Amino acid sequence: MSQKNLRTVPVYRKALSLCLMSREIASYVTYNKDLLQLYQSNSHRDIMADALLTDAILIPQQIARAETSKCHAVRLKSASFVNTMTRNILSYLNGLEKDGVKEKEYLNLLRDEIRSFRRSFKKWRKSLGYKGNGPSWGFNDYLGY
Repeated sequence: MSQKNLRTVPVYRKALSLCLMSREIASYVTYNKDLLQLYQSNSHRDIMADALLTDAILIPQQIARAETSKCHAVRLKSASFVNTMTRNILSYLNGLEKDGVKEKEYLNLLRDEIRSFRRSFKKWRKSLGYKGNGPSWGFNDYLGY
């Protein structure tokens, strides 16, 4: 599937939207405004913002990997990673809230965006043939060896 066709997949578009909103919120809540340098910070808030941003960036990548792979195990494992990353993002939002981010409405906007994404994600995951028990897969299969 080409990059142009990938943009027609609803869950991919939602993932890009989630990624954009995550970037804006990470930029807003951090003390270090250079998002590429967040991983070097000793600030707990900066570390959470970096993790939020990293997982949000990985979500569309994993969806693209699943959409372009012919291997069923790779597709299902990518879907499983996306599910884990969305849960992680919700945890980072809780952490940011506990760290003292006062503008909770921004965090709630991202939570709403995640809920919307997850609805689309569940429909997409069913289209992959996901039954909830995850396949038996090999790590080398996932890496494409």
